[in-house]
Amino acid sequence: MNLKVSNPFLSQRHPVVAKHGVVATTQPLAATIGLDILKQGGNAIDAAIATAAAMTVCEPTANGIGGDAFVIVYSKGELYGLNASGKSPASISIDAIKQKGNATMPQFGVDSITVPGVPKAWADLQARFGTKPLAELLEPAANLAQTGYAVSPQLSDMWTRSNKRYQTIFTDKMFEPWFDLFTTNGVAPEVGSVWSSLEMAQTLRTIGATNANDFYTGSLATQIADFVQAHGGYLSAADLANHQNEWVTPISVNYKGVDVWELPPNGQGIVALQALSMLANESHPYGEVESIHRQIEAIKLSFADGMTWVTDPAMMTLSPSDFLAASYMKQRAALITDKAQVFPTGLPSSAGTIYLCTADNDGNMVSYIQSNFYGFGSGIVIPGTGISMQNRGFSFSLDETHANALAPNKRTYHTIIPGFLTKDGQPLGPFGIMGGYTQPQAHLQVVMHLGDRYNESASRTRCASLAMDAGLDDSCRTTVSTCALMPMPKAADGCLGRIIDLWSWSSHFTA
Repeated sequence: MNLKVSNPFLSQRHPVVAKHGVVATTQPLAATIGLDILKQGGNAIDAAIATAAAMTVCEPTANGIGGDAFVIVYSKGELYGLNASGKSPASISIDAIKQKGNATMPQFGVDSITVPGVPKAWADLQARFGTKPLAELLEPAANLAQTGYAVSPQLSDMWTRSNKRYQTIFTDKMFEPWFDLFTTNGVAPEVGSVWSSLEMAQTLRTIGATNANDFYTGSLATQIADFVQAHGGYLSAADLANHQNEWVTPISVNYKGVDVWELPPNGQGIVALQALSMLANESHPYGEVESIHRQIEAIKLSFADGMTWVTDPAMMTLSPSDFLAASYMKQRAALITDKAQVFPTGLPSSAGTIYLCTADNDGNMVSYIQSNFYGFGSGIVIPGTGISMQNRGFSFSLDETHANALAPNKRTYHTIIPGFLTKDGQPLGPFGIMGGYTQPQAHLQVVMHLGDRYNESASRTRCASLAMDAGLDDSCRTTVSTCALMPMPKAADGCLGRIIDLWSWSSHFTA
C-alpha cells in the first residue's frame, strides 16, 4: 500500500509517520505528555492514560475529570472494551424532575449530573494493562495544571463562545464556581494568555495517589456529593461509592473485507454498524450524488432504531445481534429510495468530547474517548477541586414509555464511541471523532472512504448533520438538496467534528 502525500480536499492534515509509537489527539501539549511516557518505557495504555488526564487540563471546553469515557484496547492479539459511563443517582425519578417544573431533562445544573466514570477508567486501565503507577502517569497533567499553559486560538474561541452563552443562562449561585475556575472576572482566556489551576493539580495528584479511590469513597466524593445536594441535586456519596466500570466485548461488522469494531450499547456505536451493514454490498464512489444520498438515508434509518432502543444494556430488551441481523439489515436497506424520508423505528426481532489514540512498539493500541457531553458539561464545578461535572443525564427522556426514560441507577444513551479496524485478524488501527450525534455518521464515512489509502480517511469525511462540506461541488450539493427536499448549506467551520486516526503498517505507524 502506498502512502499518498497529496490531498485534493479542503481539510488539510499532513500525516505523522513514526517507527516506534504514536500518540494522536487535538492538543499538542497532551500528545507530548503521552509521547514522553512512551519514551520513558511506558506502553500505549500508559500513554493513553497520561494523555487523557492532560486533556482534562488543556481542553476543558470538551472534557473533564467529572466526565465519562469509553475505550477499546488492542493487546496481544485481542480487543478489549471498557464502558466507563456512570449511572443516574439512586434517588432521582421522572416525577421528581417534573415536580421542579421541567417538561424535559435539564441541560445544565445539578439535575443533569450522572456518576463520572473517567477517574476509575484511568485506574482500571492501569490495573489491567499499565506498566507504570497511576500517580506517575497523572503527574505530568498535574504539573501542567499547576504551572499553566498558553491558550491556543481554537481553544480560546471555544472557551469564549461557551462563556458568552453561560453569562446569560448560568444565573443561579450553583454556577459561580464555574466562573471562578474558567474565567477571570467573567472573561474567558484570550489567545496566548496562561491558564492554570492549582485545585485541579491537587485533585489529579489525589486521584493518582489513591488509584482513584478518593474520588469515589474519600474526601473528593464527600465534596462532590455535599455540593450537589446543597443545591438540590440527587447525586450522593453512596452513588459514587457504588460506581463500577464494565469490561465489555467489542462488536463488529465486516465492510468490504475490513472488520469495523465498536462498543455495544449504551453507546451509539451500533448506529454506525447498522448503516455500514446496509451499504456494504453497494458501490459508493466518492462525491457521487446517489452515494451521498444513500449514506444520509442509511444513517437516518440507523438513528431511528438507535434513538428508540438504545439505553442501559441491563434494561434493553434487544441485543446487538438483533440490530445487526442480516435479514433485518436487508429489510431496512430496502426502505431507501431516491427521495428523502422520515423513517419510523424498526422492530428487530429478538432492540463536546475529546478523542485520543496511542500505539507502541510492542503492538499495543488504544482507542480512547472521554467527554463532559455539552462543552464544559453541566456547568457545575466542585469548589476547591477543579472538577467540572458532566451533564450526561440530559440525554434521558421524561417519557416513561421510552426505552431511555430516566430511572434510578441507570446508564443513559451515550454519544461517545471509540472505533477500531482489523483486517484478516490483524490490526489496522484505532479511529474516532468528536462531535456528539455526528459520530456514527463520521465513522460510516471514514470506513467507506478508506480503500487502500488509510491516510486520506479524515480528509475524506465531508458531510454531517445535513450540512455539506464546502469542498464538494456545488452541483452535487444542489442535487442532493433536491433528493432531500431541503436545502443543503455549506457547513460552518468546525461543525463537521474533529477526526483522529492512527494506522498500523508493517514497519511504521501513521497518524
